[in-house]
Amino acid sequence: MLTYFQAIVLGLFQGLTELFPVSSLGHSVILPALFGWHIDQAGDFFLIFLVATHFATALALLTFFFEDWLLIIKGLFRSLSFWPTTGTHDAQYAKLGWLLIIGTIPAGLIGLLFQNKLQALFASPRLAALFLIGNGLMLWGVDRMRRDRNRNEKNGQAMASGIEIKDGENNLAKLTWMQSLKVGLAQCLALIPGFSRTGATMAGGRLVGLSHESAAYFAFLLATPIIFAAAALKLPELGRYFVSGSSNGGGLVVVGPILVGFAAAFIAAYFSARWLVRYFKTNNLMPFAIYCMAFGALASLVFLIQR
Repeated sequence: MLTYFQAIVLGLFQGLTELFPVSSLGHSVILPALFGWHIDQAGDFFLIFLVATHFATALALLTFFFEDWLLIIKGLFRSLSFWPTTGTHDAQYAKLGWLLIIGTIPAGLIGLLFQNKLQALFASPRLAALFLIGNGLMLWGVDRMRRDRNRNEKNGQAMASGIEIKDGENNLAKLTWMQSLKVGLAQCLALIPGFSRTGATMAGGRLVGLSHESAAYFAFLLATPIIFAAAALKLPELGRYFVSGSSNGGGLVVVGPILVGFAAAFIAAYFSARWLVRYFKTNNLMPFAIYCMAFGALASLVFLIQR
């Protein structure tokens, strides 16, 4: 079980690190070990707590992008001819909706097929620290690769016609179904503690040609359905814990930390989304890459000393 203080700390870090490309799962696994908290990280209760805080993050994303999701759902219904399409605006949101559905399939299937094996990784802070370093290397490599490719494209285009190619032109309107599937496959890395969902999805988006801003927007939208799906499978188990705890007079003790962690994650995620949407309009992934490599290396060193 968790104390209320532990639930607040982990909830805040979940809300912050789920949207920042620095791995929320990795921090949720590493931090209790660094703080010396005796938590059964392989147990069902901790998994349900993680799912609940992830659900709070998804709810914060849904709240922040509520108008966008209304347009996406409206576009999907129109594309199925439940009522006629009114113009290109509906068609664009309909396409975005189908791109999100296609991008969600890989992580959903892999999560269902390998759920138990992936859950076992939650109990290994040392592995999570190494994977966090890997997440940093992934972000660094993708950013360098895209920067070099953009520089070559600009130089080649300038030699041919003198027209400068702008990164912002590579937006979601040009994303294909196969490219969306590739981004969805990249998102599967986030099932491993230490690899960031936002980071992996943005890396996939950058590799298929999206700008930082478009890749972040697509990553935030793509995270929402998969997190809701995971929550739908696991949150009903809260009832079992509540009934069990209530029969012994401890229902609030069992469920209370989860509710507090849920609230902390929701608040942190909502304000993280607001900040990151502005950040990625003009900035890149490099600061997050450096952080992941540094924190992962520091955590690995601490665990080595503690052994």
